[in-house]
Amino acid sequence: MGKVIAIANQKGGVGKTTTCINLAASMAATKRNVLVIDLDPQGNATMASGIDKYQVPNTAYELLVDEVPIEQVVERETSGGYHLIAGNGDVTAAEIKLMEVFARETRLRSALASVRDEYDYIFIDCPPSLNLLTVNAMSAADSVLVPMQCEYFALEGLTALVDTISKLAAVVNADLKIEGILRTMYDHRNRLSNEVSDQLKSYFGDKVYRTVIPRNVRLAEAPSFGKPAMYYDKSSLGAKAYLALAGEILRREELATDSHLSSETSA
Repeated sequence: MGKVIAIANQKGGVGKTTTCINLAASMAATKRNVLVIDLDPQGNATMASGIDKYQVPNTAYELLVDEVPIEQVVERETSGGYHLIAGNGDVTAAEIKLMEVFARETRLRSALASVRDEYDYIFIDCPPSLNLLTVNAMSAADSVLVPMQCEYFALEGLTALVDTISKLAAVVNADLKIEGILRTMYDHRNRLSNEVSDQLKSYFGDKVYRTVIPRNVRLAEAPSFGKPAMYYDKSSLGAKAYLALAGEILRREELATDSHLSSETSA
């Protein structure tokens, strides 16, 4: 069964969408089957995947509100080599409509149940706010990957997000956990960045990925060409960083699996 990872942070501008599409493309490049779900009404993940958000026939709205079968919603031809459930302005209306329906917090989890076996990874690009769309993402996810800049206010935002995840776990998804914390737009020459990075590692330990995403012009340029960075400029520091992140996540999964099998054998 595929692993579902929500990419979330209540603070905007920290690289959620950039992380979602570039990590998905990197995983797809390793021959994993990957699905991206764009739950942000801005539709940036959709456009950055080479899909016109204004022309796509079905979006997350049709999936969550109209309960269109997921097979009819998935876009299978993207510039990143992964499948996509698109998002656009209609998704804003989905939040309002969901208020009126039964089991509104678990619509996405129910929709994914029939296709989880088809994918190795499902990444959900969450909006930068705590609303019903984010709650649906957290309900459907196994874990949450948190991109964050190493700035003072980002630490405060992270504290709030961890508290939110704990509360949602208690209400809609008891198995929800933090997958990892990713330092984005990192500048090692900046003293504050290094200080915040050290605080993160001292508090969250191995939940902080060793891989760091640097500030990189190519990462910023690639979405305007409708491509993840590795298909825009594979030699760029940003593209290499996300490939390294994919490798780190896969290694963690292998270690976790080996540890679980070992404990079962010893038992």
